[in-house]
Amino acid sequence: MARVTRLALLRVLVILGLALGSVVFAAAPSAIAAPGPGSPLPSADPFYRYTGPLENIEPGTVLRSRPMTFRTPTLDSPITGTQVLYRTTDQAGDGAVTVATVLRPLTPGPTKLVSYHMAYDALGSKCDPSYTLSGGYANSLNTAEQGVIAGYLAAGYTVVAPDYEGEDLEWTIGRQSGYAALDGVRAAQIFLRVPDSTPVGLVGYSGGSVPTQWGAEIAPRYAPELNIVGTAAGGLPVDLAHNLPYINGSDQWAGVIPALVVAYQRTYDLDVDSFLSTRGKQTSQQVSDECIVEFAGNYPGLTSADMVKPPYSGLLDVPEVVRAVNDNIMGTAGTPRSPLFLAVGNSDAIGDTIMVTGDVVGLAHEYCTRGVDVTYAQYDGHTHGQAFPVFEAQALPYLTERFNGVPTRSNCATIPQGNSLAPMAVP
Repeated sequence: MARVTRLALLRVLVILGLALGSVVFAAAPSAIAAPGPGSPLPSADPFYRYTGPLENIEPGTVLRSRPMTFRTPTLDSPITGTQVLYRTTDQAGDGAVTVATVLRPLTPGPTKLVSYHMAYDALGSKCDPSYTLSGGYANSLNTAEQGVIAGYLAAGYTVVAPDYEGEDLEWTIGRQSGYAALDGVRAAQIFLRVPDSTPVGLVGYSGGSVPTQWGAEIAPRYAPELNIVGTAAGGLPVDLAHNLPYINGSDQWAGVIPALVVAYQRTYDLDVDSFLSTRGKQTSQQVSDECIVEFAGNYPGLTSADMVKPPYSGLLDVPEVVRAVNDNIMGTAGTPRSPLFLAVGNSDAIGDTIMVTGDVVGLAHEYCTRGVDVTYAQYDGHTHGQAFPVFEAQALPYLTERFNGVPTRSNCATIPQGNSLAPMAVP
């Protein structure tokens, strides 16, 4: 009975979170900045900085910690937690640091750890989960996801929410996001003094699917000691070479195009002066410290062609851009050993308005051919925003069953081949 009550409460809190963030995953700029008293942005907060050597420090090591309160800018809660600064690994394989928020449920019981990956999709530090979960800033998206996290806590789970984009806000970067997620779990286990055998679930939607999926994929090699019992990822950007043409000229999502340029320039040191047009440089600068709810819909009709100058006709004509995109195709870094729940909306002939349905199908099919236990869900008629609450409502019972050892209901036998995820030829 207690389990049913907790699950019901989680669903209620998810709904409340979605109501508070009524334009979740919409492109309209609806952010309201409200930092807490005495809370500087992470970019200006010494807690987030670490200047010591990292070479001989194990990934997941906690470097410092401090208490926090789980709250919004206008609403306090009785839940307290801890921010931990920990050692992780960047896309190039070098040592790096980032912060995770560790939240314990109010109800005692054996630790079941959920690594919840917020879709903060950000280029500015005000969007970091560690900052938003402590009430430093709020927008419709993080408010909705904070409601989901509250539900996991009410259901008795311990939650770790990492700032998986790292210090430089490198959005959609695959391996780095996965490393940060797995090392966040390690850091939480160290801080909580629980063993490696503690069961772990990974979950995230949209941008949050990046650390979720990549974390599951690289875990057998990078963090084999973790006991990941299940992974739930929805609305996945499997291959950005397919997403970019889909959102080209979109009224709702075209602002993602310059934002991706900024993220890739930060990660791969792209020579943007060699290919960006004047407008491309202007829009990239304008989005360089914003969250997705601010930039996604602010450039209706913007195209990839608008971003570049001759001799290029689009970003995917630029060799270094294509190489960077190819470096982040899901399914290319390893094979998950945990059961997977993969889901995506399908509202038109291509996808959910931003994610390509056939790509998620292709990823699910590829994993099935490698022997991964996959459950695939497709939400026909649902846009990306509409699919979010449906996914969250299914991710909960999926992970709950994995924590409880219930047999999976894989539908690998009925998943079609989907799109090819072969790397794009470099121009």
